[in-house]
Amino acid sequence: MKIAITNRILKGKYTEVIIWASGLVFLFISVRFGLDGFTVCPLKLAGFDHCPGCGLGTSVGLLLNGRLTESFQAHPLGILALIILTIRIISLIIKNK
Repeated sequence: MKIAITNRILKGKYTEVIIWASGLVFLFISVRFGLDGFTVCPLKLAGFDHCPGCGLGTSVGLLLNGRLTESFQAHPLGILALIILTIRIISLIIKNK
């Protein structure tokens, strides 16, 4: 059984699951330990003050840490993003069994 799971991971069947799950873990940790000032937003890095997507990652991270009000204030679509990502991860796991 362990060899079969390893083979699936090596063949890339769980690659997307690992990427999405790692992203959620990173968001959880970044908010928990105060790393939420870090950004990979190309608009922010280019010096623009406003980006319609900024705050979404922070919102998801706050939500994962149980801070619902702050999550909604950071970006109202954070809850929807987390729901979509969770459904995607679960559907990939079920599909690849």
